[in-house]
Amino acid sequence: MAFSLVAFCLGFVLDLIFGDPHWLPHPVRFIGIFIEKTETFLRRRIDKDESSLRRGGVLTVLIVLAICTFVPFGILAAANWISPYLRLALETLMCYQILATKSLKTESMKVYAQLKKGNLAAARTAVSMIVGRDTAALTDIQVAKAAVETVAENASDGVVAPMLFLAIGGAPLGFFYKGVNTMDSMLGYKNEKYLHFGRFAAKLDDAVNYIPARLCAYFMIVSAFLLGLDSKNAVKIFRRDRYNHASPNSAQTESVCAGALRIQLAGDAYYFGKLYKKPTIGDALRPVNYDDIPAANHLMYGGAVLCFAVSAAIKFAVLCFM
Repeated sequence: MAFSLVAFCLGFVLDLIFGDPHWLPHPVRFIGIFIEKTETFLRRRIDKDESSLRRGGVLTVLIVLAICTFVPFGILAAANWISPYLRLALETLMCYQILATKSLKTESMKVYAQLKKGNLAAARTAVSMIVGRDTAALTDIQVAKAAVETVAENASDGVVAPMLFLAIGGAPLGFFYKGVNTMDSMLGYKNEKYLHFGRFAAKLDDAVNYIPARLCAYFMIVSAFLLGLDSKNAVKIFRRDRYNHASPNSAQTESVCAGALRIQLAGDAYYFGKLYKKPTIGDALRPVNYDDIPAANHLMYGGAVLCFAVSAAIKFAVLCFM
């Protein structure tokens, strides 16, 4: 338990320092490959009717989560048998790679840098790396808004939620969460291909993120207060607009960010050439601009630090009373 706490703390610090260097193989990439191979294998062996597709989707989720959870558990158990310090080193590396605080900031700030230079084409390319919508025709305001929305939404998915799972169950539970989240991003589409096959993955992702998304929103409200942003408006917009999204979780943090920055997020967007009508989040008290991207990152970092402090304190308290 003590080594798990140390690994959790070191992993968080390493993530803040190094982020996700491209030269270091990332386990999520391997999870994505395994999901793709599992899906291909099962689709060849099931019928094309709705019930068969749903059963195939459920089986995919069970297989992927078993691998994501028990492989790191086995690696850490074997390492602990050799040396507790080897386990500490490996679990620290795992915790570090599960979190995405700095990488989220790094990728969004690439958009900021291009917008600040007035290079809209490069900004569109940069934002296309972190959003799923069509970006070729976005204005500079729309590009900035897309980047802010990504930071706000992924403050939960990429930072607070995996941190909470790490705090509860160490690296194995952290990888369980990353497996769920990665399957949702790959299978959780409401199109003809994945409407039935990916339904269970999408619903499971909604379930596991239900509490973390709301906790992240509260952490970000406190962060807004500490940073001198409009925390009162953050609370107002959170209460009013936190369900203005197809997902029950995404608007929780987006609403806080919109309120704290006094801007309007979300709204209609094109995906694969098709316009999707979406409700807005927040009030357009002023236009969105590129300076809102670093502001959103400050808000996200504040929430991450608060979540880390609370999680580490709880783990330490449990350790003291064991």
